[in-house]
Amino acid sequence: MWVVEGTGFEMGPGSVRTLEIWQEGIGLVKVLYQLTSGWPKEEMYGLTSQVRRAAVSIPSNLAEGVGRATAAEKVRFGHIALGSAYELDTLLTIALELGFSPETDIQASRTRLSSLCKRISSFIRHQEQKR
Repeated sequence: MWVVEGTGFEMGPGSVRTLEIWQEGIGLVKVLYQLTSGWPKEEMYGLTSQVRRAAVSIPSNLAEGVGRATAAEKVRFGHIALGSAYELDTLLTIALELGFSPETDIQASRTRLSSLCKRISSFIRHQEQKR
């Protein structure tokens, strides 16, 4: 484990990087960056950007929640991550309707997203029991 002097920012056992849901979120970001790289260039600042931002928001909010002191704050940021996941699902539906990617590619991403949502919900329930 290492600590950034004076910040309390620790990396190692018990850090956000050891959380499977955070790792799964990072994996989903990588998949979606790859998926969106083939979308129309005129969407770079439109739907492509929105999908990427929503995807990045999921593990980012999980990390922010884990970095907070109380279970209530962890729950709050877990809910924000879950909200970003629902937003992402809607954006993927729009991309499918617009024909930006094959249905199989979108569905594979949605399957991963669904699994992640279940795990985030479980994380939230676990934190709620600590309150």
